[in-house]
Amino acid sequence: MDRRITLFAGHYGSGKTNIALNYARHMRRAYQRVAVADLDIVNPYFRTKDSAAELAADGIELVVSDFANSNVDFPAMPKETYALMADRATRVVVDVGGDDRGALALGRYVDDIRAEGDYEMLAVVNASRPLTQTPQDTVEVLREIEAACALPFTGIVNNTNLGQKTTAETVLASVPYADEVSRLMGIPVRFTCCAAALEPELRGRCAALFPLDIQRLYYQLDA
Repeated sequence: MDRRITLFAGHYGSGKTNIALNYARHMRRAYQRVAVADLDIVNPYFRTKDSAAELAADGIELVVSDFANSNVDFPAMPKETYALMADRATRVVVDVGGDDRGALALGRYVDDIRAEGDYEMLAVVNASRPLTQTPQDTVEVLREIEAACALPFTGIVNNTNLGQKTTAETVLASVPYADEVSRLMGIPVRFTCCAAALEPELRGRCAALFPLDIQRLYYQLDA
């Protein structure tokens, strides 16, 4: 069941921004009013603002700091973010900042989110990242995020990938890792992500697949 507010949080480089954008498009196919709120104030590399034109073309509102893609360390959140959180006619997808430092920005909205009670807080995990290569290390990172924003995770999103080198076997090999994170956290794996091009090869071999169109990058990094 879709919740009105869906939040994506995780370690730096876990891929939560790209997932948030794809999830917003998924929601837009079912709901008239959908918006993305970008609370990621610490990562200058992969930003929702880079996809503003595409989101607008899809009829999805984007609320992001005016200082996104700048060198301002802690830009203020726009007042429109508060309005979105309170507007119960709009489905909101939230891109939370990476790790516990980035999750602090969510804290100011937590009381209202809890009071409404119509939310999903999804932990994006990626076993290919240096600090989350084991389930135990991943859980440690996720617990730090929970403590920083005072909102518990309700589900896991497995986004293990090797960039353009990702194969169907890469995705399949990560399933036991995600399942163990799920067991340790006591919350279910909601879905496993893959590049849209890999979906035909993975269909029927991996439960709850969520194919992704890859976001245009702020600038291209060598993986």
